[in-house]
Amino acid sequence: MADFLPLFPLNLVAYPGEGLNLHVFEPRYRQLVGECIDAGSTFGIPAFIDNKIPGYGTEMRVTELAKRHDDGRLDVRTEGLRVFRIVTFQNPAPGKLYAGGKVSWQPDEPYDAIMPGLLERLRKLHRLLHVPSLFEADTDCFSYTVAHKIGLSVEEEYELLTLPRETERQAFLIRHLERILPVVAELERTKERIRMNGHFKNLDPIDF
Repeated sequence: MADFLPLFPLNLVAYPGEGLNLHVFEPRYRQLVGECIDAGSTFGIPAFIDNKIPGYGTEMRVTELAKRHDDGRLDVRTEGLRVFRIVTFQNPAPGKLYAGGKVSWQPDEPYDAIMPGLLERLRKLHRLLHVPSLFEADTDCFSYTVAHKIGLSVEEEYELLTLPRETERQAFLIRHLERILPVVAELERTKERIRMNGHFKNLDPIDF
């Protein structure tokens, strides 16, 4: 059976377990978030891509009202809960300023392990990028915790969101890393050649 959910479309992909800070300034979304705070209810962030809502999103709950501005704007902290698919869409929802719709919940099949090779590839990418490689490896949905950190496009992040099994999502990430690691490695070699340009080099003579 479909449930009704207030909807806050954004040009991003939110994942279950993700913390997301929102600055809410439009009257319709101030109404939406204000009602969720007062009632302790949830809302949905469906991805808005290429000027349309493809259909999948993540249910969110407000974890903290960080600031209520004098002009009514709100700064809130939210957390992703579960993935949904929009069944019907109304804009605006009856009697409201904001959109809403009936949604069905994406069945999820957690996987309490990390597929062979995924961590190795993640660490290699972050070594090449010279950034810390810190991961929560004990989570049920490891893919969600790293999806924003490996250079996926918003379209690729959305595709990941639509996959119901953690094994599928991790395999998706491995395929992505296999594609981009050679590109990043070559870029780093190019940067090193550029840094060396104009400097004295120790060159061995060629014997011919």
